[in-house]
Amino acid sequence: MPDNTIKAVKDYFKSELISFYDEAEIIAMYYVLMQHYFQLSKSQLVLSDKKRLSESDLLKIIYAVKDLKKNKPLAYILGEWEFFGLPFKVNEHTLIPRPETEELVQLILDENQGEINLLDIGAGTGCIPISLKKQMKNWKVSGLDISNEALDIAQYNAHLNDVEVTFFQYDILQNRNAHLDVKLDVIVSNPPYIPEADKDQMNTNVLNYEPHLALFVANNKPLLFYDVISEFAINNLNKGGKLYFEIHEKYGKEVVDILVQKGFENVKLMKDINEKDRIVKAVLN
Repeated sequence: MPDNTIKAVKDYFKSELISFYDEAEIIAMYYVLMQHYFQLSKSQLVLSDKKRLSESDLLKIIYAVKDLKKNKPLAYILGEWEFFGLPFKVNEHTLIPRPETEELVQLILDENQGEINLLDIGAGTGCIPISLKKQMKNWKVSGLDISNEALDIAQYNAHLNDVEVTFFQYDILQNRNAHLDVKLDVIVSNPPYIPEADKDQMNTNVLNYEPHLALFVANNKPLLFYDVISEFAINNLNKGGKLYFEIHEKYGKEVVDILVQKGFENVKLMKDINEKDRIVKAVLN
């Protein structure tokens, strides 16, 4: 067990993980953990490096180091992750919210005003609908997912962030031709889009810990969800309603083609902050 001063804990954290991560990432994770566990900011840590942690607090760091050596994502160690400035509980039943998806949320906010009825398909943690509802109190926002375990987390996150979002269990693949009781103004989805064949290219921390149900599609049907959801959107969007997809960077043109062939208009492929094809948007007229 390392010495319990903050300086010694930082040195221990670095020395134990340096063969697993680069130094900048190690330091970033250290500060996130110390803030999460002990509410100590970066400046407080720098100014109080002789302060001592209790044995129980020290054990939290030791257990975190053990998990990080197993490539467990930091978000799952913490049990929560920030998205769009809000806290979200995460676990093995939910994907960890990604910064690229924040760009999708911002785009929807920028392009839609007034009273909007919006549905997120494949809600996971609920990060998309909850973030939107937090910003737009007058929107009616709902989310669906096939996983009841994920929906439990989404419901918790709605309560955590003090917003009213309706979540319900639904298998979109079995309901492509369904008609909901109320028409929608916006449908958004970040569906599974990674072909099974790409598994060997995935980072271990993603492959071993994040839910495969939310990540992967069959090799022979990589565009399955885009095809099904666009059909569902035709039946359930109002005239002039908008459809937003987050996509696999390799399939931007193919997703655009699906939407054009189905009669959507103003179909646009957009890049994310890393200059990768990431969002497709379209209008139903």
